[in-house]
Amino acid sequence: MLKPIRKKNEYEESLERIYSLIQKGAKRSEKETDELEILSILAKEYEQKHFPVPPPHPLEAIKFRLEQLGMKESELNNLFGNRSRKSDILNGKRKLSIRMIRLLHDKLKIPAETLIADY
Repeated sequence: MLKPIRKKNEYEESLERIYSLIQKGAKRSEKETDELEILSILAKEYEQKHFPVPPPHPLEAIKFRLEQLGMKESELNNLFGNRSRKSDILNGKRKLSIRMIRLLHDKLKIPAETLIADY
Protein backbone atom coordinates (compact mmCIF):
# COMPACT_ATOMS: atom_id res chain seq x y z
CA MET A 1 0.00 0.00 0.00
CA LEU A 2 1.37 3.40 -0.95
CA LYS A 3 1.56 6.02 1.77
CA PRO A 4 3.56 9.17 2.53
CA ILE A 5 7.21 8.64 3.44
CA ARG A 6 7.84 10.03 6.92
CA LYS A 7 10.82 8.10 8.29
CA LYS A 8 14.29 7.28 7.04
CA ASN A 9 13.62 3.53 6.97
CA GLU A 10 10.47 4.12 4.88
CA TYR A 11 12.54 6.23 2.51
CA GLU A 12 15.20 3.51 2.19
CA GLU A 13 12.54 0.84 1.58
CA SER A 14 11.00 3.06 -1.09
CA LEU A 15 14.37 3.46 -2.81
CA GLU A 16 14.84 -0.30 -2.84
CA ARG A 17 11.38 -0.77 -4.36
CA ILE A 18 12.01 1.96 -6.94
CA TYR A 19 15.27 0.26 -7.91
CA SER A 20 13.59 -3.13 -8.31
CA LEU A 21 10.82 -1.62 -10.44
CA ILE A 22 13.33 0.19 -12.65
CA GLN A 23 15.23 -3.06 -13.16
CA LYS A 24 12.12 -4.67 -14.64
CA GLY A 25 12.23 -2.18 -17.50
CA ALA A 26 9.73 -2.98 -20.26
CA LYS A 27 8.52 -6.04 -18.33
CA ARG A 28 6.80 -3.78 -15.78
CA SER A 29 3.03 -4.06 -15.66
CA GLU A 30 0.88 -0.95 -15.88
CA LYS A 31 0.19 -1.21 -12.16
CA GLU A 32 3.94 -1.41 -11.43
CA THR A 33 4.61 1.56 -13.69
CA ASP A 34 2.04 3.58 -11.75
CA GLU A 35 3.61 2.43 -8.47
CA LEU A 36 7.05 3.51 -9.70
CA GLU A 37 5.78 6.95 -10.64
CA ILE A 38 4.00 7.48 -7.31
CA LEU A 39 6.94 6.16 -5.25
CA SER A 40 9.31 8.44 -7.16
CA ILE A 41 7.15 11.46 -6.37
CA LEU A 42 6.96 10.51 -2.69
CA ALA A 43 10.73 9.90 -2.48
CA LYS A 44 11.46 13.22 -4.18
CA GLU A 45 9.20 15.03 -1.70
CA TYR A 46 10.98 13.35 1.23
CA GLU A 47 14.40 14.27 -0.23
CA GLN A 48 13.44 17.90 -0.75
CA LYS A 49 12.34 18.15 2.87
CA HIS A 50 15.18 16.21 4.49
CA PHE A 51 18.11 16.74 2.12
CA PRO A 52 17.65 20.24 0.68
CA VAL A 53 20.17 21.35 -1.92
CA PRO A 54 21.26 24.95 -1.45
CA PRO A 55 21.01 27.19 -4.49
CA PRO A 56 24.25 27.60 -6.43
CA HIS A 57 26.42 30.68 -6.11
CA PRO A 58 25.64 32.96 -9.10
CA LEU A 59 29.22 32.97 -10.40
CA GLU A 60 29.55 29.20 -10.05
CA ALA A 61 26.25 28.81 -11.92
CA ILE A 62 27.62 30.89 -14.81
CA LYS A 63 30.84 28.87 -14.98
CA PHE A 64 28.95 25.58 -14.77
CA ARG A 65 26.56 26.59 -17.54
CA LEU A 66 29.44 27.64 -19.77
CA GLU A 67 31.02 24.24 -19.23
CA GLN A 68 27.72 22.50 -20.02
CA LEU A 69 27.42 24.41 -23.27
CA GLY A 70 31.06 23.88 -24.21
CA MET A 71 31.65 27.63 -24.18
CA LYS A 72 34.75 29.52 -23.11
CA GLU A 73 34.68 32.35 -20.58
CA SER A 74 35.93 34.66 -23.33
CA GLU A 75 32.57 34.25 -25.08
CA LEU A 76 31.04 36.29 -22.24
CA ASN A 77 32.94 39.36 -23.45
CA ASN A 78 30.12 40.00 -25.93
CA LEU A 79 27.49 39.81 -23.19
CA PHE A 80 29.36 41.89 -20.62
CA GLY A 81 30.81 44.46 -22.97
CA ASN A 82 34.54 43.84 -22.62
CA ARG A 83 37.19 41.48 -21.32
CA SER A 84 38.07 43.37 -18.15
CA ARG A 85 34.41 43.66 -17.09
CA LYS A 86 33.93 39.92 -17.65
CA SER A 87 37.08 39.22 -15.63
CA ASP A 88 36.01 41.50 -12.78
CA ILE A 89 32.61 39.83 -12.60
CA LEU A 90 33.89 36.24 -12.68
CA ASN A 91 36.51 37.09 -10.02
CA GLY A 92 33.87 38.64 -7.75
CA LYS A 93 35.26 42.17 -7.96
CA ARG A 94 32.16 43.49 -9.67
CA LYS A 95 28.48 42.59 -9.30
CA LEU A 96 26.16 41.53 -12.09
CA SER A 97 23.92 44.32 -13.35
CA ILE A 98 20.23 43.82 -14.11
CA ARG A 99 21.06 44.01 -17.82
CA MET A 100 23.69 41.27 -17.44
CA ILE A 101 21.31 39.09 -15.45
CA ARG A 102 18.70 39.41 -18.18
CA LEU A 103 21.25 38.57 -20.88
CA LEU A 104 22.57 35.54 -19.00
CA HIS A 105 19.03 34.36 -18.39
CA ASP A 106 17.99 34.84 -22.03
CA LYS A 107 21.16 33.61 -23.74
CA LEU A 108 22.42 30.91 -21.37
CA LYS A 109 19.07 29.96 -19.79
CA ILE A 110 20.38 30.39 -16.25
CA PRO A 111 17.43 30.91 -13.88
CA ALA A 112 17.11 34.57 -12.93
CA GLU A 113 16.53 33.65 -9.27
CA THR A 114 19.99 32.05 -9.24
CA LEU A 115 21.64 35.11 -10.76
CA ILE A 116 20.00 37.65 -8.44
CA ALA A 117 21.13 35.87 -5.27
CA ASP A 118 23.28 37.94 -2.98
CA TYR A 119 27.01 37.20 -3.12
